[in-house]
Amino acid sequence: MKLTKRSEQIEKQPNTLGLSRRSFMKNSSLAVGGVVAGSALFAPSMIKKAQANTVKHDVKTEIKRTICSHCSVGCGIYAEVQNGVWTGQEPAFDHPFNAGGHCAKGAALREHGHGERRLKYPMKLEGGKWKRLSWEQAINEIGDEVLKIRQQSGPDSVYWLGSAKHSNEQAYLFRKMASLWGTNNVDHQARICHSTTVAGVANTWGYGAMTNSFNDMHNCKSILFIGSNPAEAHPVAMQHILIAKEKNNCKIVVADPRRTRTAAKADHYVSLRPGTDVAFIWGVLWHVFNNQWEDKAFIRQRVFGMDEIRQEVAKWNPKEVERVTGVSEADVYQTAKLLSEHRPGCVVWCMGGTQHTTGNNNTRAYCVLELALGNLGKAGGGANIFRGHDNVQGATDLGVLADSLPGYYGVAEGAWRHWAQVWDLDFDWIANRFDNGTYGGSKPMNTFGIPVSRWIDGVLENKDNIQQRENIRAMFYWGHAVNSQTRGVEMKKAMQKLDMMVIVDPYPTVAAVMNERSDGVYLLPATTQFETYGSVTASNRSIQWRDQVIEPLFESKPDHEIMYLLSKKLGFAEQLFKHIHIENDQPLIEDITREFNKGMWTIGYTGQSPERLKAHQQNWHTFHKTTLEAEGGPIHGETYGLPWPCWGTPELKHPGTHILYDTSKPVALGGGTFRARYGVEFEGQSLLAEDSFSQGSEIEDGYPEFTDKLLKHLGWWDDLTEVEKVAAEGKNWKTDLSGGIQRVAIKHGCIPFGNAKARAIVWTFPDRVPLHREPLYTPRRDLIADYPTWDDKDAIFRMPTLYKSIQAQDRSVEYPIILTSGRLVEYEGGGEETRSNPWLAELQQEMFVEVNPKDANDLGFKDGDMVWVEGAEKGRIHVKAMVTRRVKPGMAFIPFHFGGKFQGEDLRHKYPEGTDPYVIGESANIATTYGYDPVTQMQETKVTLCNIRKA
Repeated sequence: MKLTKRSEQIEKQPNTLGLSRRSFMKNSSLAVGGVVAGSALFAPSMIKKAQANTVKHDVKTEIKRTICSHCSVGCGIYAEVQNGVWTGQEPAFDHPFNAGGHCAKGAALREHGHGERRLKYPMKLEGGKWKRLSWEQAINEIGDEVLKIRQQSGPDSVYWLGSAKHSNEQAYLFRKMASLWGTNNVDHQARICHSTTVAGVANTWGYGAMTNSFNDMHNCKSILFIGSNPAEAHPVAMQHILIAKEKNNCKIVVADPRRTRTAAKADHYVSLRPGTDVAFIWGVLWHVFNNQWEDKAFIRQRVFGMDEIRQEVAKWNPKEVERVTGVSEADVYQTAKLLSEHRPGCVVWCMGGTQHTTGNNNTRAYCVLELALGNLGKAGGGANIFRGHDNVQGATDLGVLADSLPGYYGVAEGAWRHWAQVWDLDFDWIANRFDNGTYGGSKPMNTFGIPVSRWIDGVLENKDNIQQRENIRAMFYWGHAVNSQTRGVEMKKAMQKLDMMVIVDPYPTVAAVMNERSDGVYLLPATTQFETYGSVTASNRSIQWRDQVIEPLFESKPDHEIMYLLSKKLGFAEQLFKHIHIENDQPLIEDITREFNKGMWTIGYTGQSPERLKAHQQNWHTFHKTTLEAEGGPIHGETYGLPWPCWGTPELKHPGTHILYDTSKPVALGGGTFRARYGVEFEGQSLLAEDSFSQGSEIEDGYPEFTDKLLKHLGWWDDLTEVEKVAAEGKNWKTDLSGGIQRVAIKHGCIPFGNAKARAIVWTFPDRVPLHREPLYTPRRDLIADYPTWDDKDAIFRMPTLYKSIQAQDRSVEYPIILTSGRLVEYEGGGEETRSNPWLAELQQEMFVEVNPKDANDLGFKDGDMVWVEGAEKGRIHVKAMVTRRVKPGMAFIPFHFGGKFQGEDLRHKYPEGTDPYVIGESANIATTYGYDPVTQMQETKVTLCNIRKA
């Protein structure tokens, strides 16, 4: 019998939790209590005198402080531990972010730490059967195979797929490990959730991260949610939004194709056609400019290129906006009026805005709107970009990316030389670890690797079309849910072609069962973050320290220990851990923190020493719940979590930066300007700020980024110590390892990265001004001539990428319904962890598709019927129909957290015994299709086409 529901499994497979629900009821007072509750609650014969029992006090309860491992709100938790067992938990009422709040996932966290469905020991697939291995045997076999592949096909033939679930220290170590292996074929989940944010936002005002914080939203007078549904995706963040609504009568505007639970709280809801974000934003700006609601002084002083934006916006009159987006003039005008009359306001977006072929255009358009309204660099304003996984921000910052080293240094020779100096390794030794051939005109060391969104093509594409020596032959899936990626049918083919798959995770994941292999798959049980310790970065850039709650469960090992064992086998552990102490095969976490402190000057990850982070953890109660500033106590005046940039060395005691680009504060107290990242002039015009500077700046105008030459020119060179002068000679604020250049700039009230204008245009991107382009799979064939996609590209991130050749194929007759996807409150990411949690599994037991009543009636099925959803590239899923008016006619919505079924086939029997999740279902991304952003290779998950038929 096929069992999907958690309740069925517990009833019919008693061994899954030790005893069945029926047995539990029979053997406990709950069964009696149930009878009482159902029949004679107040019967006199049932009332008995209560007897007090003596409570034993010999069991000591330890309280550990940790951070939720689900989304990146970063909620604090008190874990209660007795005799090494995690016995209880409380949401931390004194924590600055959640203030005692929890969502369903956070409330069920203890079960993750003691999860029964976890991998218990290393295993490999041999002859179609799972076989138990020792750690030594597993590491030796895996190491021998990857060394053989390296010898035959070079280091780029092994792919290192990292994780947003790693701590900062583990993420840093993972990128360093891939670097010393000799490849840029390393990436993680951020590629497929917010890479278009990082690129679009960083290229607008300097840094690609959230500008303010959840707490600062208390100060908002208006909030635009576009492609964001925090009521389900970030529930605890929603409490901050509701505080703004109560405190400021904050106006909530939700722009989303689907009427979400967040939209239920909106003052104004706008339903736009999926994939038309740029057109909608330009329609809003058309009214802003037409009514002269823009902040003219802010634009003059701090924005470059707004005139070009005006020219594009002028094309988007109300009639054209309605033709393209489906939104009426009245709705667009009301949006513009609310946002203009209620300032400061912020914009919030998530994957609904980023996961598009035009993702970088979308994020830049959102930024331009905020610039036009003058909402940057102030409390209650900015771009509050809600991140997904608990450390997707930190793992991105720490460089688990195909296109960058830690701190967004890139992969040019200068970046490698900087990190070689930090690592105390010979640059030439590192360079010789890479394939030294030339592909596409440059060496692999200095070219972006294949991103996680395209590893499938790295395996399947003709190797003559890939800019590296050979195809990918081996994959490490190190804390990654493959079902969160598009093109599931082709992914299965890629898995079958690989020489070897290595899955490192607390759970076997969907990758272990969808591959249809009979051998060559290894499972290595990693611990959760509750079985180790270290730091994690929340969405608002605050870095938080976690205690270790319990010892590693079963035979699992922390990720950093596995990295040590593997690198030892592969022959470069001595270099990887040159200045990191090893004890009992475990690298010392604090040594790793201090090492990345030594190198990440670009984004100010240098001031947060382990000691400072631990002090913040122990003083949660001292931080103000809105300003995040410590009020009295041992760290008075510091911002919670020392949010980056936290300039200089830890000794400088910079408080961290709560609000980016805020000129109302001195730099020494967290103030700043827009970053001078693009030079000082473009097309004969100055890129530097005009008449705008941070409080107390001795340079009362714009200025370039700081270098040794600028210090000398200003007469500030002698402010450096003699030791600092030696280190700073020939360097700039990003490469001076002494921190002297940063210290002196801040001493004079200046920010190290300069004082420039934000860029409303980006001349290095395919579209200098963000343009609306029709999705590759669009039902609106009438719009393609006016708003075509790009030409096909020969090589982006080493891979050919298709655009017009796909859009030219009209699939809209066979596949007339727009298909989009998103999150549920009960589950997270690929769902393997949360669907293996009995408390969460109880809440949502079915994979489903939301369909409008009109479409259901036309297609001949009812609510609760099983249907086939087939995508435009023939991948199809067998799911339950939910008939609802949350979606409009012609559109369907599916959640992406499910796995364990493949095109109707139940794969539960393929999991190692005792590890199958309580709930399984079809993966949404079996039905999704091709499509990638040209700047970042972000996947398209929000707009494709499908048909739906009753099963």
